[in-house]
Amino acid sequence: MASAAPTNQLPLFYKQLEPLSSNLHATFKTHTADSAPFLANAHAIPITVDEFVACQRYYPIVFSTGENPVPLALMGLNEGVNVFVDEQGKLLNDVYVPAYIRRYPFMLARTRPDSDELSLCFDGESGLVREAEEGNALFEDGKPTATTNAILKFCEDFETSAHRTNAFVADIKKEGLLIDGEVSISSSTGQATPFIYRGFQMVSEEKVRDLRGDELRRMNQSGLLPLVMAHLFSLPLLREIFARQVQQGKGPQVPEGTLAPAPANA
Repeated sequence: MASAAPTNQLPLFYKQLEPLSSNLHATFKTHTADSAPFLANAHAIPITVDEFVACQRYYPIVFSTGENPVPLALMGLNEGVNVFVDEQGKLLNDVYVPAYIRRYPFMLARTRPDSDELSLCFDGESGLVREAEEGNALFEDGKPTATTNAILKFCEDFETSAHRTNAFVADIKKEGLLIDGEVSISSSTGQATPFIYRGFQMVSEEKVRDLRGDELRRMNQSGLLPLVMAHLFSLPLLREIFARQVQQGKGPQVPEGTLAPAPANA
């Protein structure tokens, strides 16, 4: 989940990263919006461990496949389906919005492949950071404003949380707790064959139950166990998301589906 240098393969939502500069963007302002069109077709959003408790109330939490799994909050079960927003990306319900969404169009990123230094960047194609008479100024007399400092702090906190998330995933992988996920959901519309979703990972309840006392104690004392339980408690919401899809006319048309993995560089 750590930010990467601006390349042709950018993180989810981002199309053109530009380092924020007091010289180039002295008169630029940031703008807020009551909708997020980029979110309308996004079904899996990267989250950090600091959000597990808040997210598990609204979204199923799963892990992407591959060598470096990423925790994901599912806003839909099928690619291109988001049951929490309308076609313009406006929230339909009062729910927790993951930090990954809230930081957009800004992020910290490495601007040079040979340097680990992170710079505050923004998506130049977002339309949310531009020259305009209205909006919140990013610079004043060549110095960052309180708005810019707040954005920077939010992005720094996100990066710190992302490092904790990477450590958490490494720990549960080391304990062998992650397994390939599969869920079978029967439709209430009379479909005889259940819909089967694969292509994600989850923590094995059986393996958690089989942990030795010292391992369980270590996980509890380190804070890993509550995170694992938040993940497990969220999984029944998979069926609620499916029901929302059907209610909104966005249900799958074939009996078998796959939860798409996390986008590259998320």
